[in-house]
Amino acid sequence: MSSRALTAVGARPAHRRAAPHRVAADVWRGAPIRQADWAMAEQAPLIVTAALDGEAWAWFEDLRQAHFPRHRNQVPAHLTLFHALPGEHEDAVVQTLKAACRGVAPIEMDVRGPWSLGRGVAYRLASADLEQLRRDLADAFSPWLTRQDQAPLRPHITVQNKVGPDEARQLLQQLQVEFEPFSIRAEGLLLWRYLGGPWARVERFEFGAPAP
Repeated sequence: MSSRALTAVGARPAHRRAAPHRVAADVWRGAPIRQADWAMAEQAPLIVTAALDGEAWAWFEDLRQAHFPRHRNQVPAHLTLFHALPGEHEDAVVQTLKAACRGVAPIEMDVRGPWSLGRGVAYRLASADLEQLRRDLADAFSPWLTRQDQAPLRPHITVQNKVGPDEARQLLQQLQVEFEPFSIRAEGLLLWRYLGGPWARVERFEFGAPAP
């Protein structure tokens, strides 16, 4: 990690800070779900993401807040492992994630730099341990995987999307100039429910959690 303080938008901050509590709400950027809507919501797809360490999440979230079109930014900064698991199998998904996290130490991930999404920018990540965990989970979830989730993991965190190519190219160049490789940690897994735009957080699973 760079030893100098943050001087430009793409540089990794050297100081540690507490993560903001923006993600604490049950529903991210959505109105509270009415009780009458829960029956429908319970059938909605489930999303699995890596739970980043607080400093890393705050840094990526700041970039996303700064560069993602506000009216289209309905979810927090995230590292997706599975995009659409069946909501009706939530109990089985939860038990599988709990079992997978037991005995697993926090996972180190290398941030390899910004890359183009065409109409946005994401940061590439690399971690053999994360990829192995994801393969193990894919085996467990294999009967339910969509075509997208059957593909190999390409870990990344998106900080901008759904903008014009020129705007995306300008940000990519700015981030590339200032980028220095650094490492972050995944401290567990997060399970979300997709609500047609916003996500509702279902549960967090810490790595190394003791067996019940």
